[in-house]
Amino acid sequence: MNDSIVRLPIGDWAEAAVDWLTATFDWFFDLIKAVLSGAYNGLDDLLTAPPFWVLIGVLVALAWWVKGWKLALTAAVGLLLITTMDQWDNAMHTLALVLIATVIALLLAIPLGILAARHARVSAVVRPVLDFMQTMPAFVYLIPTVVIFLTGPVPGLVATVIFAMAPGVRFTELGIRQVDREVVEAGEAFGSSSGRILRQIQLPLAMPTIMAGVNQVIMLSLSMVVIAGLVGAAGLGSEVTRALSSINVGLGFEAGLAVVILAVYLDRVTSALGSRSAVARAQATAA
Repeated sequence: MNDSIVRLPIGDWAEAAVDWLTATFDWFFDLIKAVLSGAYNGLDDLLTAPPFWVLIGVLVALAWWVKGWKLALTAAVGLLLITTMDQWDNAMHTLALVLIATVIALLLAIPLGILAARHARVSAVVRPVLDFMQTMPAFVYLIPTVVIFLTGPVPGLVATVIFAMAPGVRFTELGIRQVDREVVEAGEAFGSSSGRILRQIQLPLAMPTIMAGVNQVIMLSLSMVVIAGLVGAAGLGSEVTRALSSINVGLGFEAGLAVVILAVYLDRVTSALGSRSAVARAQATAA
């Protein structure tokens, strides 16, 4: 490299920023850690306390309700396969992480997507930030979260939320922008407020697109919580990490297969919910 080029210490600046945040907002990060730990432990206990066949029955019933008997049968076979591989508890640990991370990501992403859809300046600011969030390697998010929250499920949850929320924002903004302008103008002509138009026109019509975003958030959350096993988060990610450290091909394959089964189940269920939203939209339009 040319010696005349001055090296910018960007990494040092980033490290100093994390150190400053840790020292300045220590009380705030402790609060986040307590809330996330409590939420994770509560949901994890809820998923692991009942016998496996009870929860399988609930998940299969949900699959039947959203899609039909074919998805329910597929779900039953896949979930029973997880049980026979002795990965049920780890799968539930992972499912708890995914559900909490998804809920938090959507609570942040959907309002931000609405703001971006309704205000061009917000969209102009948000888009490059989302590009940065989506292109940054997933492993990088684990470094500052471990520095701030140490090890365990909390740094994995925080990193997962940051990594997974981008498509939720993008799809929400896209769905609202795609709503027919004439329909919105008709609501305005009848004297509806902007809030009422959002609740009763834009969000219902944009729901299929928003549900596609929910699907993507869930898939990214699942991929990230597996990586979060490297920082001590329980579940299938920790099994994959243990298999990698011990070169245990069998354990790695079983844990990976359990991840695939969970991913397929969550993908099919959320896709079916999106299809139901599209059907409801078509019926409402026809009416």
